[in-house]
Amino acid sequence: MHAKLVVMQDEALRKVFGARLKGLRKQKGWAQKELAGRVGIRFQQLNKYESGLNTPPADMLVKLADALGVTVDYLLTGNPVEDSPLASSRLFRRFKMLEALNADDQETVIKVIDALIAKERVTAALTAVDAAA
Repeated sequence: MHAKLVVMQDEALRKVFGARLKGLRKQKGWAQKELAGRVGIRFQQLNKYESGLNTPPADMLVKLADALGVTVDYLLTGNPVEDSPLASSRLFRRFKMLEALNADDQETVIKVIDALIAKERVTAALTAVDAAA
């Protein structure tokens, strides 16, 4: 017998969740098929989530939140995360994992990040020069 995690038994909560999910998807400019493909489900199932008929299991909540760039908490409640210093929950989680690396590996990651930031600044400066010319 398989135990299924029931996240939202109340129909009103499912409807509010579905509306939030749909709104986030539309903010990205994605069709249901696009988001469904990103999280590995059929668009018909996504439609059931968005309409409040079905509740996604916990692992699907994580996939949906990652795809939409929000936290599971925000997806479920609409409450923004106040303690996250980064707007991207994916970046935040990865930076938290980097803390477990040894000092040399952390330094390597910092150098890569610094190089990407420097590249972006040079590109922006060159674009500004080209625009002025």
